[in-house]
Amino acid sequence: MLGAAPELSLQVAGIEVNPAVVAPLDRGFLPASLFNRRYRELASAVGGVPLRLALERSDGSISTFTTSVVPPSAGYLAPTLLHVERLVKSLLWQRGGWKLHVGGPAAIGQHVKTVYSPAGARKFDFDFMSSVYEHPFEVVVTRAEVVPDSKEMATPLGRHLDGCRVGFDLGASDRKASAVIDGEVVFSEEVVWDPLHAADPDYHYQGVMDSIRRAAQRLPRLDGVGGSAAGIYIDNRVCVGSLYRGIPKKAFDDKIAPLFLRIRGELGVPMEVVNDGEVTALAGSMSLGDDPVLGIALGSSQAAGYVNREGNITSWLNELAFVPVDYRPDGPLDEWSGDCCGSQYFSQQATNRVAMGAGMDFEAGLPLPERLVALQEKIAAGDPRAAQVYETIGIYLGYGVAQYADLYELKHVLILGRVTTGPGGEIILNKSLEVLRTEFPEIASRVSIALPDEANRRVGQSIAAASLPNFNRGGKP
Repeated sequence: MLGAAPELSLQVAGIEVNPAVVAPLDRGFLPASLFNRRYRELASAVGGVPLRLALERSDGSISTFTTSVVPPSAGYLAPTLLHVERLVKSLLWQRGGWKLHVGGPAAIGQHVKTVYSPAGARKFDFDFMSSVYEHPFEVVVTRAEVVPDSKEMATPLGRHLDGCRVGFDLGASDRKASAVIDGEVVFSEEVVWDPLHAADPDYHYQGVMDSIRRAAQRLPRLDGVGGSAAGIYIDNRVCVGSLYRGIPKKAFDDKIAPLFLRIRGELGVPMEVVNDGEVTALAGSMSLGDDPVLGIALGSSQAAGYVNREGNITSWLNELAFVPVDYRPDGPLDEWSGDCCGSQYFSQQATNRVAMGAGMDFEAGLPLPERLVALQEKIAAGDPRAAQVYETIGIYLGYGVAQYADLYELKHVLILGRVTTGPGGEIILNKSLEVLRTEFPEIASRVSIALPDEANRRVGQSIAAASLPNFNRGGKP
């Protein structure tokens, strides 16, 4: 049992953490959840002072988070600045916003303002939020008592299964599509593609239309289409997304931003496209019949979405691929953001990184999706190193869920996506539960982690996506 292994001691910024469940192929993994718990204990012991963080979004909603920190006069400045900067990063990508209020000790606020600036270490985050919310990102350093209160907004999503529908899910390695008649799936398929390296917007257009048409051929008529994809979508317009990173800016503005409006017009039926994480959570809520649900898809990257206790979605970003789960200073870096974050722990990239670090060999030039297939074949054949890859991912997930529990009200966590296909998915699930039961029994007692059935692990998102458009029978809005 890994939980019975000799205690491991890891340090960062003067804080020591001792994981009780050690990742067999990544012993340097320093869980953010353990560091944050240890820091909160330190702040309580020395007499912490309030820190309030509030994020404003363009729809007028506000998310406020309150905690306590060690006052700078008491020392421990290095762990305090690390704790707060990583907390800001987590909240920024979980909830989103164009303005951040930092209410507390001025030295802490000024540090955050310097880091999250056009010339700071988090320039990527500054630029991304400025682009999404169409307003320069701003940090306001103030007192805790004047930070604005929360003003959250939520809306219903999907759950419409009447009529003849097509649902699709666009990933970085494949497109999934399903045909659904009155809630019954009559066809599902996956088609390999490579959108990340496509510089021609027509590649995306042709690929999406091909998947829709192939599924629509299995229906007596087409009443509506729902889609999910990585990125941020507002009123069916593409705002930003990793799938389109190969498209030049002008071509993105001219062809990609209105892509789904064009497709909707050509199909002549109601169509809704939203972030893939939201559909992940919707799939979980629909299958469980209970809320709240955090859905996490382990695919080409990490996708996530959240359905609140009322069964609605919020205006949060839920881009957990950019939320840090490992605080070691030399952790693996995401190639897009340049930071150590979830995409390197809950994805095909993660399985490849861990497998390669363990000395596993793959055919030269083999793309990540095919490497994952090879890894899945190895585990099916009883390869113990392959099993340890999945154990490592499961341990990441257990500590990650403990961190997410600080950010969300959790009751159900549903995991799906290509990485969870086959026996490896059960290993991931079991190891994550071991972490929670060993390290965080209070979370384990109130939060369930589950896998959908095998068929839905890979196409569950496209099926839920089919339920997005709301229309009367016959396809009329």
